[in-house]
Amino acid sequence: MDKNSKIYIAGHRGLVGSALLRRLEKDGYTNLIYKTSQELDLTNQQKVEEFFNDEKPEYVFLAAAKVGGILANNTYPAEFIYQNLQIQNNIMHNSYLNGVKKLLFLGSSCIYPKSCLQPIKEEYLLTGELEKTNEPYAIAKIAGIKMCQSYNRQYGTNFIAVMPTNLYGPHDNFDLANSHVMPALIRKFHEAKIGNKKETIVWGTGMVKREFLYVDDMADACIFLMNNFNPTKEQNENGDIFVNLGTGIDLTIKELAVIIKKIVGFDGEIAWDVSKPDGTTQKLLDVSKINNLGWNYKIGLEDGIKMAYDWYLANIN
Repeated sequence: MDKNSKIYIAGHRGLVGSALLRRLEKDGYTNLIYKTSQELDLTNQQKVEEFFNDEKPEYVFLAAAKVGGILANNTYPAEFIYQNLQIQNNIMHNSYLNGVKKLLFLGSSCIYPKSCLQPIKEEYLLTGELEKTNEPYAIAKIAGIKMCQSYNRQYGTNFIAVMPTNLYGPHDNFDLANSHVMPALIRKFHEAKIGNKKETIVWGTGMVKREFLYVDDMADACIFLMNNFNPTKEQNENGDIFVNLGTGIDLTIKELAVIIKKIVGFDGEIAWDVSKPDGTTQKLLDVSKINNLGWNYKIGLEDGIKMAYDWYLANIN
C-alpha cells in the first residue's frame, strides 16, 4: 500500500477497526475512508453497492462484525450468523466487482474445532465439531475464509484473512451483558473496588485457558500482512490464505483474574459461579506461520491490561 492509497476500513469504530485506523494514521496513510453504521448499513446490499461504486477503494480492511461473548452468542444466535454473513458477503462481492487490489478479512479463533490439538495450526480448520456456544458466529467466519479463497480461485482477487486470538484494548465493549472475558473482568473488578465490595463473582470454573493479544499489536500484524502476504496459486487452491494472530502464550482465567484484580486494585475475594458455562477448554494458536513471515507481538499482557484499564477509566461514561 502506498501512503496515498485509498483504503477503506469497515467497522472503524469497533475494537479492531479503531486500532487499524489509529495505526494507519500513525504510519502516515492519508487517504482513509470510513463510515458509521448510521451512514452506511453494511447489511444492505444496495447501499454497499452504491458506496463501492462511488468511492472505489483500492484496499479494504473488513473489520465490521457483530461480536460478543458467550451470553451474547447464546442469546442472539440468528443475529450473529445473519448479520455477519450479510456484511462480509456485501463487502467482498463489491470489492471484487470494483477491482479492489487487496482485501483483508478479520476472522476469529473460534473457527477451530472445540476439541483441537494445541497449539492450533491453520490446517486444523474443519477437522471437527465447533464449540456450540458460538457456532453461528464461527460458521459465518468460516464462510468468510472460504469466500476469500473461492474469489481468489475463480476471479483472481487477492483476498486474505487473519484469525486473531482474544483481543482487548481501547474501544472494547465493557457491557457486562455481551462483552468478552477481558473487558468484563476489568469492569467487574473496578465496580467492586469503587463499591467497596468484599467479593466479586466471575463466571465458570476459571480453569479454562485463553490467549490474549493487545489490539494495537493486531493492527500492526494486519498492516504487515497487507504489505507482505500474497498467497500463491497453490495456496489459493489448498485454502492457505489465512494466518493466525496471537502471542503463542496462554493462561487460565483464574490467573487472568488475579492479574486484573491486582492492576485494578480490588482487595476483595473472587467467587466462581460454576453453574455458568466455561466455553472451550483451551484455545492456544500456533503462530509459527506469521512468525516465519517476520512478525512477532510486542505488548506484554500486564502492560496491555494496564493500558486497557487506563482507557476504560478515561472513557467510563
